[in-house]
Amino acid sequence: MSTHSLDSAIEASHKALAKIVNGDPSGYLALYVEDEELTLGNPFGPFARGRQSVAERLSGAASNYRDGEVTSVELIAKYLSENLACVVEVENVRAKVGESEEMVPVSLRVTSTFRLERGNWKLVHRHADPITTPRPAASVIRK
Repeated sequence: MSTHSLDSAIEASHKALAKIVNGDPSGYLALYVEDEELTLGNPFGPFARGRQSVAERLSGAASNYRDGEVTSVELIAKYLSENLACVVEVENVRAKVGESEEMVPVSLRVTSTFRLERGNWKLVHRHADPITTPRPAASVIRK
């Protein structure tokens, strides 16, 4: 997939989101750089590094979702340099999660880092977590 502009790479990541909430991890994997420098952090486990580990983590994440739809994506910030870009968003979807037959809303705060490679913006890192609202300090302290 060719992504000549950063905006088209971001749009492709939104299409990948639509795929993953329907159980298909292939969209994100296609966006990643071809080397082993890629990383992924998602709500379903620790960080993954390297193509094989990221592919496994994407497949695991996708297996948790089905019948989903993207309801909105809110751009928080976009930072761009000559060869690197960082995009901060809140992704909102509805999907059946796990064994549930009920459609539930899921919101994730997401940071995506893209690197320019041969004229194309490729994903080098993605981190998504479900924390989108304030939490009291006591709730983040681990005992």
